[in-house]
Amino acid sequence: MINKKSINKVILVGHVGNLPETRFSKEGSCFSSFSLATHEIRKINNRDEEHTEWHNVLALGRLGEFADKYIKKGQLISVEGRLRTKKWISKDGVARNMTEIVATSLVPLDWKE
Repeated sequence: MINKKSINKVILVGHVGNLPETRFSKEGSCFSSFSLATHEIRKINNRDEEHTEWHNVLALGRLGEFADKYIKKGQLISVEGRLRTKKWISKDGVARNMTEIVATSLVPLDWKE
């Protein structure tokens, strides 16, 4: 028998790249988005080479309000959530897509004032 269950879970620890951009729907729901940078050191030809990966994070509802109030640029945070890919056709007719993390948990690991 094939197990049809699957898991879509992401856990990242990184630095916030920009202040959250917060919007509200007509119904009053909050949407906050920001970028998160994760870094790794790779050994290439006996040299350490740093690589930075950028992630798009979306926080909804009360978590979005938390992000808007407490998440600051440069802050080290932990993000848990799930991956979601958006696909659309741009104004110039080009197919585009973007993968983002829809956050279920945001934990500041240092506090910025």
